[in-house]
Amino acid sequence: MLKNYFKVAVRNLLKNKALFGINVLGLAIGLATFLTISLFVLDEWSYDTFNSENIARIVLQAKMGEEKINEAAVMAPVAATLKQAIPEIKETTRIHKITDAAKVKLAQKTIRNGKLFFADETFFDVFSIKMIQGNPKTALKEPYSIVLTQEQAKLYFGDTDPLNKTITIEGIGIYGLNGFNNFSGQYTVSGIIEKIPANAHFHFDLLGSMATNSAANSPSWLAGQYYTYLSLKGNSDLKQIESKIKSVTDKYFSADLKAQMGMNLSEFEAKGNKVNLVLQPIKDIHLYSNLSGEFEAGGSYKTVLIFSTVALFMLLIACINFINLSTASASKRLKEIGMRKVLGSAQQQLIIQFLVESFLATFFALLLGLGIFYFTLPLFNQLSGKAFYIWQLLSLQNLALLVGLVFAISLLAGGYPAFFMSSFNPLGALKSRFTSGRSKGVRSTLVVFQFGISAILIIGTIVVNQQMDYIQKKDIGYDRNSLIVIRDAGFLGNKLSVFRDELKKDPRVKNITTSAYVPAGPTDDNMNSFLKSDDPTQHIRMRIYSVDEAYVPTLGMKINFGRNLSDALDQKSNNVLINETAIKALGLPKNPVGEIIKLDDNSTKTVIGVVKDFHARSLREPIEPLIMQYGPYYGLILKAENKDMASLLAKMESIWKSFGTGETFRYAFLDELYNETYLKEANMLIILRAFAILTIFIACLGLFGLITYTTQQRTKEIGIRKTLGATVLQIVILLAKDFIKLVGFSLLIAFPLGYYLMNNWLQDFEYRVGISTWVFVLSGLMTLAIAFLTIAFRSIEAALMNPVKSLKTE
Repeated sequence: MLKNYFKVAVRNLLKNKALFGINVLGLAIGLATFLTISLFVLDEWSYDTFNSENIARIVLQAKMGEEKINEAAVMAPVAATLKQAIPEIKETTRIHKITDAAKVKLAQKTIRNGKLFFADETFFDVFSIKMIQGNPKTALKEPYSIVLTQEQAKLYFGDTDPLNKTITIEGIGIYGLNGFNNFSGQYTVSGIIEKIPANAHFHFDLLGSMATNSAANSPSWLAGQYYTYLSLKGNSDLKQIESKIKSVTDKYFSADLKAQMGMNLSEFEAKGNKVNLVLQPIKDIHLYSNLSGEFEAGGSYKTVLIFSTVALFMLLIACINFINLSTASASKRLKEIGMRKVLGSAQQQLIIQFLVESFLATFFALLLGLGIFYFTLPLFNQLSGKAFYIWQLLSLQNLALLVGLVFAISLLAGGYPAFFMSSFNPLGALKSRFTSGRSKGVRSTLVVFQFGISAILIIGTIVVNQQMDYIQKKDIGYDRNSLIVIRDAGFLGNKLSVFRDELKKDPRVKNITTSAYVPAGPTDDNMNSFLKSDDPTQHIRMRIYSVDEAYVPTLGMKINFGRNLSDALDQKSNNVLINETAIKALGLPKNPVGEIIKLDDNSTKTVIGVVKDFHARSLREPIEPLIMQYGPYYGLILKAENKDMASLLAKMESIWKSFGTGETFRYAFLDELYNETYLKEANMLIILRAFAILTIFIACLGLFGLITYTTQQRTKEIGIRKTLGATVLQIVILLAKDFIKLVGFSLLIAFPLGYYLMNNWLQDFEYRVGISTWVFVLSGLMTLAIAFLTIAFRSIEAALMNPVKSLKTE
């Protein structure tokens, strides 16, 4: 019997190939979109879930003058002090990031292919990272011991046992409070671990013992770059622990403030300043953290929320269309229902028949959806920066979800014809007498819902496109075009100046500067605290660039007052340039040339010029006060001619290799680094465009189904109107007006919601576009035009039908 149901179902589906194809295609697109975004959303929510739930990171929240300080790393003594003072803290550990490219020498090989971190010996007591070889309790206990990931160990030692072997790390050092900390030397491999999971907020390849770092014992409570994690006892209340942390740490902050700034904590806070250590659950770091100094760029809960909503709405819209089109198709089968009932079919048999047809259509849609998912996944991976695979759907949980979706959609889509239409009286069914009035409200609501979502996505696409266009065209205070950045020129050591001088000889190189401070992309970072000139009790933290005399002209910056830095005049002086924002921050006169500014340690700097404000960070952040001092080192930035760029780069690489250092030549274009700063927004724009197109397409399929349904119900009316002289245009307007009204009503809902969502998204940018009225006018016109064209396509066909044929229709 079941075989017969399937045979009849296939026959009925193939009888209406066009409608069946549209139905399956719409649902397949919705399912493919839902599956793709679901993988993304589940992955984003899964960050750091492999670790204990009771891990928190301690972060710094402070305010000095007008500057708000939110930093992921804190001072060296915080971990040990809190563990000793607060009983709810089970264990603490610190991580110190050293470099993204450690130079490892092994026999005759030089390898620079791994991130190097240092950590306390308690690291493996806090984090759930599996050690394959070695003892996690002692692996980081001794100075110059190092743990490698399995991949890194294989890179160094091949298939031989790496444990207790040595590697040499060269050229690693950091200036700290206690002078220069040299991490170069021979390290003994004390452990091998699995690769850090992709869904972790930090990743390293080499993990050295913190005992190697003498600065880790610094007693200072005002400076430090140690990422500090606490393992808490079960059911610990974070707010209560934070209050205990404040009572413990205030006395240490007060003592150091008194020693360095001449005021205790109470006096410091009385001036409107503050300094606090707060707890951040580890699982909140990826999506909710907005701190400076993060290990890696995190995700965004707003993006996840937007994508989750889009995924749900896409699936809902696809299901709604599937139901509408199934209903439209089923309405043609009233006579079949009547004949089946007359010939003895029970209502239960009709219900099963409709549900089987619905199941088959849903199953085909799922297969097609999986195919679309498979072929579009690489593109989505590229845009989202993920590495998803189709086999990730094959878990029991995901398979159960897919099976549940198929049955739920089948029941929803087949439920109306199965349970409602199968209940008709045979005589009424044979005479095609039934009313759709009871479902009209539901259908109207579905149209409003579908086109409301479509309009919101159109608004979102336009606003994001506007913001990205604004980012590209905004005057950022320097010329980022044709600038080549060689961040790692310092790898050449004492041959750096020779390399620079060789490049200067090439006529295609217009200018070249030696500095590791780059206004876009990876850059060195240095902060110091200055006193306000008009209120010496106020301390202002300012960013400091170390540059040479060629920095300003190479980047095409403008000097408003005074002069540029000079190697002859400023090499051994305290002369500095400041930006326009620094004038206000320090309370200086409009033309501050010649003014003396004082640091916390009572040393002074003399202002010799003012650089026009430029964006040293992204447009998400306000321009900060900035100082430029003479101190060329490490990196190179050169201005080149646009023509023959490939040949110039080849020559640069050839000169680099001639030094025989074994280092790889790497470069980047500053305009590309600038664009990469907004890569998430650029990818979001592409994905939004795709979603908008798909949503509109699926909504149009649904509208096509509804207008098909309507024209079938009003076939005789159309024939009579044509007989009485109605034109094609009049009939099209007759059929379209009710739907256009619904689309118009959807816009009234979409406009305020679209404004709220996009205005909220724009708040992430300090410099942003406004949402103009024309955005809503354009999105409304586009939505109405798309809806009308869809309606017109189907209604014109009905209006052109021969009235004799229409009047014969039963």
